[in-house]
Amino acid sequence: MGRGTFMSERPQAPIPVSVIVTTKNEARNIERCLRALSGFAEVIVVDSHSADETAALAQRMGARVVAYEWDGRYPKKRQWCLEQVETFSPWVFFVDADEEVTQALRDELARIFSGDGPKNCAGYFVRGRYVWSGRLLQFGLMNDKLALVHRERVCFPVVDDLDIPGMGEIEGHYQPVLKNPQAGFCIGRVRAPLLHFAYEDEERWAERHARYARWEAHMTRRGAWPRDPVPWRDWVKRFLRTSRLRPAIVFAYGYFFRLGFLEGRAGWSFALSRAWYAQAVITETRRAFAER
Repeated sequence: MGRGTFMSERPQAPIPVSVIVTTKNEARNIERCLRALSGFAEVIVVDSHSADETAALAQRMGARVVAYEWDGRYPKKRQWCLEQVETFSPWVFFVDADEEVTQALRDELARIFSGDGPKNCAGYFVRGRYVWSGRLLQFGLMNDKLALVHRERVCFPVVDDLDIPGMGEIEGHYQPVLKNPQAGFCIGRVRAPLLHFAYEDEERWAERHARYARWEAHMTRRGAWPRDPVPWRDWVKRFLRTSRLRPAIVFAYGYFFRLGFLEGRAGWSFALSRAWYAQAVITETRRAFAER
């Protein structure tokens, strides 16, 4: 990796984790994302031939940039990274361009990977905390995803969605799975937050989630969802995918049970947005089943 921001700011003992940021036309977000990644052993941007300055900005900040072009088949982008991108460490942390690693998260990962590092884990759930209309939400719905993984112990499953519009080159909203469930590797959890700048452009947010809703609906119609690695999460997801109560449950969980109401107007707006998405999924799911 060439000299740049990461080389100049890296401590003497970097966190032995390779961060991979998958991008396509993320010039508006990439600098904020990369600035927060000092302290890791390696930062790689896997870019899908962006038409903007994403790749140039990433190189200028010291990241290694790898070009990616999807061939319309599996593996999709993240699994391709695990299979094809050479990394310093077998531990890979997938960070999206609209996310920001906090100092607390870096400190926690430094503790986890101190000494010989984790021996019996295949991956770690990382909790995303939303930044909504410029406000960091301390309460309300949060997003857990298995984003820190050991490349030799997990993989992203192949699902029947190549002809479903909405996701394209990137894996959808499902978790990677254990390559060998009998090997006895556990799934851990990181407590410090990863910030998710979810709502900086209302029009883009609405368009993106409309696509996601259509994709999710057809995944449900086909029964193509892989199992979540945590059994209770898998059960909840299976129930909610077709339940007419999903919008109400999502709203009540985020706004009341997770204390989203303490965020004032931003908490109300965020809870409504999640309920809107849940309703869009249910509407698209009914439409998908009616097409049979």
